[in-house]
Amino acid sequence: MIGASAPEAPHGLPLAGHAMQLWRRPLAFLRETTGQAEVMTLRLGRQRAFLACGAAAVAQVLHEPRTFDKGGPLFAKARLIVGDGLVSSDFNTHRRQRRLVQPAFAAQRIHGYAALMSEQVESEIAGWRPGRPLDVGHTMHTLALRGAARTMFGSQLDERAVAEVVAALPVIMRGVYQRMIVPVSWAHELPLPVNRRFERARATMHRIIEGTVEAYRNSGQDHGDVLSILVQAHGDSALGDEEIHDQVMTLLIGGTEPPGQALTTIFHLLGSHPEVERAVHTEVDDVLAGGPAQPAHLAALPQTQRVALEALRLFPPAWLLTRVATCDTKLAGHPVPRGATVLFSPYQRHHDPDVFPDPLRFDPDRWRTPSPAARAALLPFGAGNRKCIGEEVALTELVLTVASVASRFQLRPVPGTVVRPVARASLGTTRVLMTPEPRPSLETLVGER
Repeated sequence: MIGASAPEAPHGLPLAGHAMQLWRRPLAFLRETTGQAEVMTLRLGRQRAFLACGAAAVAQVLHEPRTFDKGGPLFAKARLIVGDGLVSSDFNTHRRQRRLVQPAFAAQRIHGYAALMSEQVESEIAGWRPGRPLDVGHTMHTLALRGAARTMFGSQLDERAVAEVVAALPVIMRGVYQRMIVPVSWAHELPLPVNRRFERARATMHRIIEGTVEAYRNSGQDHGDVLSILVQAHGDSALGDEEIHDQVMTLLIGGTEPPGQALTTIFHLLGSHPEVERAVHTEVDDVLAGGPAQPAHLAALPQTQRVALEALRLFPPAWLLTRVATCDTKLAGHPVPRGATVLFSPYQRHHDPDVFPDPLRFDPDRWRTPSPAARAALLPFGAGNRKCIGEEVALTELVLTVASVASRFQLRPVPGTVVRPVARASLGTTRVLMTPEPRPSLETLVGER
């Protein structure tokens, strides 16, 4: 192929290349590469990969899915739990599956999912005790998982089974991350407690999903949940039991890890930015009048929506993704051989100072009148035909949860708690400890105005 080779990224070491940068200081490293070139080469041990940095290169990767197909080390490990689900399947498999799963995310169904989410939020808030610190990360991940389980299975899954799912999925996620950072297969086959827990959790999920699918097939009813859509597909497009299992696991993880991380980040940011928190409180007091947030309130909560978008810009859960070149090609004019790993980082695009001035600053007002460049650079859900199918559901969940909590509680940081971003399989934070304090009554607020 004719064309100039992409320049090498800075800070490479003689043997490890850039692997140590991505392990020890990945976020700073990605920010340092912003604006240096459209494409840079990375050395990951003996392998060479390509990092799409600029807007044109990232757009090419996202909008040419036949050429830059799902693959690479991240998705190889993800297939341990999601098989060939939507997030990990190749171009042709994904196109078929997307058509089948899309009806589960039609507009008329999202209202029902939002109502289920609101019920879960209300149940969670009812158990909070003023002055008793919360581990916000654990709380929000559990809340998101319970919401995802109810969205997937509706009311057909009893509380015991929901509790089993809530206990099993975090074990599975930890196991996959361990297999990503220690890619030595024999180490994960040893009869160690951590490996046994991982296999038990996988077996639990298989048992619950298979039993529920069988019950749905026998009933033939539409229960108004996602699983009903998957089971009722028929003809040449029908999904087999293994395919249904893969989609359920994909959607459960997608409905748990990203929103759980995002909600944790949002409450941490609100707790450390009182002026933004006051604006959210003013909005939810006007709209909710002290009650829980419902789907009908969404359009009247623009400030809360801007807070969610800005938190996703600062800390996108899917911070670094991989693709594989299916043929010899060019990326922004630079030759890329068939089989090469291509990386791109939503986090890096979100911190481009030419698009987002002072990119480390939490500023929800960026989204009052965002520029076309800012809209294009915001990629927490990806873009193109592989854009996350649950984007609208996720944003609805974030806004409703934040509004419901903010209408009744302030979450105050526990003194001495230091929160830092942590980039692993997804971008999260160190432990976030906050204390719920009741908001003033609505009557008091009205009197003050």
